[in-house]
Amino acid sequence: MAPTIRYAIFVIAAALVTQAAVLYVMGQPPICACGTVRLWAGTVLSPENSQQLTDWYTPSHVIHGMLFFALGRLVFRGHWSPVLALALALGIEIAWELVENSPLVIERYREQALAQGYSGDSILNSVSDTLAMLVGFWMATRLPVRASITLALAAELFTGVMIRDNLTLNVVQLLVPSKAISAWQAEGGVYGAPSQE
Repeated sequence: MAPTIRYAIFVIAAALVTQAAVLYVMGQPPICACGTVRLWAGTVLSPENSQQLTDWYTPSHVIHGMLFFALGRLVFRGHWSPVLALALALGIEIAWELVENSPLVIERYREQALAQGYSGDSILNSVSDTLAMLVGFWMATRLPVRASITLALAAELFTGVMIRDNLTLNVVQLLVPSKAISAWQAEGGVYGAPSQE
């Protein structure tokens, strides 16, 4: 195994263990309170949203990876280092995952129509979000820039249509909440309404 790959694996493993440990200390549950681990949680207004391995917000984290790869290329231009770029991407993503699960940000999210019952991510979901970011980062290393941009835009449009939320709307609603957007989201996308089970 090449030294660069070994370093990358070590950086990833150390970062994920640190993320999980800090979230545990912060009081986040290891898995969903339902006691079941699922590959997919498809209803946004559900206690299992942000608790399972993947959900409608997973594409946002893939896009994070693409954006962080572009940022790494910019920051390390002239002396490109994939491992340093990877470390930067992991640092930003994990920092966000920890901030996202802080009481202040959880309360801010609860003001939004699609996150009124939000109590933070399970550790499983948060670490899975970071892994999704790594998938996006890896994809950006392999795809032409135009293909990465096209995939990111397609993911944004698809989740916007399906659940009336996506990375762009999430950022807007977190930084400068709009009552109009919140009202539109409250009407529900295809998978935005609570399960009738």
